[in-house]
Amino acid sequence: MQNKIAAELRVRALLLDLDGTLVDSRAVVRRSWQRWADAIGIPLESFFHRTHGRPGHEVMAQILPKRPVAENLADSRALLDDEIKDTDGVRALPGAVRLLASLADIPWAIVTACTEPLARARLAAAGLPIPRVLVTAEQTDAGKPDPAGYLLAARRLGVEPSWCAVIEDAPAGVSAAIAAGMPVISVGGPMEPVPTWELAGLDDVEALPDGVLLRLIGSLVQRNGALNLS
Repeated sequence: MQNKIAAELRVRALLLDLDGTLVDSRAVVRRSWQRWADAIGIPLESFFHRTHGRPGHEVMAQILPKRPVAENLADSRALLDDEIKDTDGVRALPGAVRLLASLADIPWAIVTACTEPLARARLAAAGLPIPRVLVTAEQTDAGKPDPAGYLLAARRLGVEPSWCAVIEDAPAGVSAAIAAGMPVISVGGPMEPVPTWELAGLDDVEALPDGVLLRLIGSLVQRNGALNLS
């Protein structure tokens, strides 16, 4: 059994993903994609693993590369409208309320593949605050794993990318943070690509008031030559 250890990371801002990091929206997402899959005639399980943390139209284009872009965009908008109205089962993940409360005097932002109305609906349903900087799908030309969203959040906060820490739960988000030149903390299990740290969940992250000092609690592991906390 591995011993728990603690590490400290000093940064100037914290950037967070939304779905799967702060909010559990799996039931809603699965219901909406199931409806789309049924209408198209494709088994949900053949592609559902690709949907996490990515814009719907990009997923659709990957599944149906010959389908007109306009159809994918229209279906994606309809899917998002369904998800805005359907908040049944949306809840804050363990540690999210405590962590965000500790950031009251610390620059922080949310960077998500959701549209702004969807992000606001999910934050409200989960009882979480809306940050001053909320970067959503409408504000960038490319979604994760492109770093554009995280770089935009850093600019709006006025903090250099290398001084921003990211918390993510999806490979596309981890890739985006790495491409942005930001240290990235993954939550929820082993991740590829390998992040800077791996933690079990938000309960293992503590923000201290001395600047932006993150205290990370986990077990020391090594994968692919990288040293991580999990």
